[in-house]
Amino acid sequence: MKPNQNWFLKQLNKIGNFFKNFGLKISEPMRKGSIFTRLSYLIMGFGNLSRKQIGKGLVYLFTQISFLAFMIISPIIPADKNTPLGFKALVNLATLGTKEGTVWQLGDNSLYMLLYGVFTLALIFLFMIVYFHQVGSSYRVDQAVINGKKISSFKEDLFELTDSKFHVTLLAPAIMGVFILTIIPNVFMILVAFTNFDQEHQPPGQLFDWVGFANFASLFDGSSGLSGFWGVLGWTLIWAFFATFTNYIFGILLALLINNKLIKGQKFWRTVFVLTIAIPQFVSLLLIKYLFAEYGPINELLLNLGIITTRMNFLGNASNALIPKIMVIIINLWVGIPYTMLMTSGILMNVPTDLYEAAEIDGATKPQIFRKITLPYVIFVTTPYLITTFMGNITSFNIIFLLTGGGPNASAGSNPGDTDLLVTWLFRLTVDQSNYSLGAVISILTFIIMAIGTLISYRRSKAYKEEGAFQ
Repeated sequence: MKPNQNWFLKQLNKIGNFFKNFGLKISEPMRKGSIFTRLSYLIMGFGNLSRKQIGKGLVYLFTQISFLAFMIISPIIPADKNTPLGFKALVNLATLGTKEGTVWQLGDNSLYMLLYGVFTLALIFLFMIVYFHQVGSSYRVDQAVINGKKISSFKEDLFELTDSKFHVTLLAPAIMGVFILTIIPNVFMILVAFTNFDQEHQPPGQLFDWVGFANFASLFDGSSGLSGFWGVLGWTLIWAFFATFTNYIFGILLALLINNKLIKGQKFWRTVFVLTIAIPQFVSLLLIKYLFAEYGPINELLLNLGIITTRMNFLGNASNALIPKIMVIIINLWVGIPYTMLMTSGILMNVPTDLYEAAEIDGATKPQIFRKITLPYVIFVTTPYLITTFMGNITSFNIIFLLTGGGPNASAGSNPGDTDLLVTWLFRLTVDQSNYSLGAVISILTFIIMAIGTLISYRRSKAYKEEGAFQ
């Protein structure tokens, strides 16, 4: 069996074992619990109430009653009187509306139906967490009774949240914030990718509907009228590679130069380059764009020196797409090298001196010391930074958008420009063209590329495999 196949089977086995153990864990109270615990599957808090944990039992019971009332009554938010929450929101989520609005009558709003449906699913998910927690709580009381231990009171449980379980109290608001502000919007965005929510289906005037994987298929085969997805993906990866490693290599070389004992005024030179970090990036980029404009100072200088005879477009309006691609990589050096230089300078100051002393005793030359000690140490320490920088450059927005705007050939339509990255193309699709469904597809694909790339590259790096090697 091939190594890759063996690794894939191991991952499937891990996933299978996870769901197996999860199923056994949540079913254990039903299989081994008392009659009170089993009844708590029907009436939340019954097991706690029967064991005289009145406060905790009433909290669970109130949660169940409130949830059932919410689902059955299906309250309506005043801002949109035609779209309810609760059970009706789940029905609307399946259809995304059936009645289009007119000038005289308000119709269904597919956007609200999708949003409220996701919100209702989120509440169901939170309810299920509380539901299984109360079953587990009742089962733990059963075990306490069997083992002859004292059953904690509601007051004691609350005290634990400020003492032994204080970490739960601190993390709960943060987790809720992540769930509300990150997970729910991401789920909403993912679901939009499976609809036809675009410029021709704009609520509340028009409805949009579920289309399955049609958007993914149309993006790959070009049947949606879009072209160049593979070209944009290829350029995005090329840009991320060169933007990362040019800054990385030149940053290391600059740090080595500044930290050389023969260089005078090391602090001064280091301060000069760090000052470029203090200037907001968009200010630097807009200034550079002006310098390289068709009627900018660079063109004037080249004309006066006789290097060119006609004005050139270096960025968004260039006649050759290769020129702006090279230019953005070069300009990126200005804004990226100081970060690597500053980080590498700190690393070089902390290389264990005993490694250098041992190498010099063994007769190693300075080039050998650099290749065998300095460079491996810097790479070992900066590998996580290198990976995150590469992934960050995949979603780099400012440099491309401010310098070239995706051009040349960045038309007003939905097709990408010659220097568009996935993220800048996504921006124009959603903001300029209101093509939210294809924008969501590109977001999902970008996330998948970044997640897979980050996991594979980090797990294969020495920083992961040989952790503590330089300690």
